[in-house]
Amino acid sequence: MKRFKTTKGLIGIVLLLAIALIAILGPMIIPPEASTAMDMHARRSPPTLIHLFGTDQLGRDLMFRVILGARTSLEIAVSAVVMSVVLGLPLGLISGYFGGLTDNVLMRLVDTLLAFPALLLALTISAVLGPNLQNTIIAIGVAFTPYLARIIRGEALRVAQMPYVEAARSSGTTDIMIMGRHVLPNILPAVIVQGTISLAFAILAEAGLSFLGLGTQPPAASWGLMIQASRDQLDIAPWTAIVPGLAVALTVLGLNMFGDVLRDILDPRAK
Repeated sequence: MKRFKTTKGLIGIVLLLAIALIAILGPMIIPPEASTAMDMHARRSPPTLIHLFGTDQLGRDLMFRVILGARTSLEIAVSAVVMSVVLGLPLGLISGYFGGLTDNVLMRLVDTLLAFPALLLALTISAVLGPNLQNTIIAIGVAFTPYLARIIRGEALRVAQMPYVEAARSSGTTDIMIMGRHVLPNILPAVIVQGTISLAFAILAEAGLSFLGLGTQPPAASWGLMIQASRDQLDIAPWTAIVPGLAVALTVLGLNMFGDVLRDILDPRAK
């Protein structure tokens, strides 16, 4: 079992490193205009030595678009998760530490957001704000905030009952110092693990929003946008959907595998 977890973790790390390198180095090597350059004589060309991943309905090289789209998709996912941590961490920490009326008020607010499926909430926010990169980040970040706040609140409740926290209270240490010195450091592992797993869901959410026309907008390269553009080409050019679909699947797989192993390492209660 331990060997299986180690292998799974290595696979996840390799996948994430490969995708991260592609997202970072790709735009440095490939000019941005390469993803929008059209060759009407090579429309819907299958994978060849000239176009390794084939071309789409406008003759654009899919390999270039997938590589440059990696940065867009990962940028949105990372920014959205960071935003959800910034919003959810204080909510969950304050609610779990103080309890009582404070906990009831904050958690009812969180429960109101949890009443809506994350993707539906993100769709609503994106539709209200308008479809662009910044608003997509806001929509996904707000939609994921209540889930993170709930997990942090549960961890804060557990840590707040620990003897060292009671001892700090008895010594006259202020609540802010206790939360900063004792509670926060002990809930960070759960935040890190949940943030890693949330990245996978954020990538799927971005792909879903872009597919529905409420995320990244043309002519920018985005995995979800590429899948959306290929929906009418599946019978004659299936590679236009398979290539970006595999990029999404491999990234989500790598994040989930790495997140599972990271949870086993950072959470002493995990079996």
